[in-house]
Amino acid sequence: MTFHETGLGGVFEIHPELEPDERGFFARTWCQREFENHGLNRNLVQCSISFNTQKGTLRGMHYQAAPHAEAKVVRCTKGSIYDVVVDLRPQSPTFRDWFAVVLSSDARNMVYIPEQCAHGFLTLEGASEILYQMSEFHSPGSARGVRWNDPAFNIHWPEEVRVISERDWMYPDFPQ
Repeated sequence: MTFHETGLGGVFEIHPELEPDERGFFARTWCQREFENHGLNRNLVQCSISFNTQKGTLRGMHYQAAPHAEAKVVRCTKGSIYDVVVDLRPQSPTFRDWFAVVLSSDARNMVYIPEQCAHGFLTLEGASEILYQMSEFHSPGSARGVRWNDPAFNIHWPEEVRVISERDWMYPDFPQ
């Protein structure tokens, strides 16, 4: 795997290294040792998938609060998404900044999201499926979010939001 640093500290775009042969290819998408060598949380305890039927579906911006703050590895296994990470770490030099990357099944790229960062995405195709690996078990009482269009972040979404949950729509403004 190759790890590419982004403009947000601790956020990496990761690409598998394909080993092609006459059958197709083989590639690793997870290696505890490589994550540890890059200073990333290597304790992934839970995996989930999200399937989204319509183009323009927005999910986010979500995170879990301490003591259940979680790191995530996110990969689009079918279709494509515009994936966004917002830095919510007050001590970070990139506090309130955001990073975006297109994740797609064709590119097979992933993004590593550290603890105390919000995550969300907009589907760029219908029938898009996303795989999440998390460092903490889901804790409903620790679930938090920030609004996808909060002016505190000024996220530039590439397409119209057509489908969004009431919960994601109603998150309050981020404290200034």
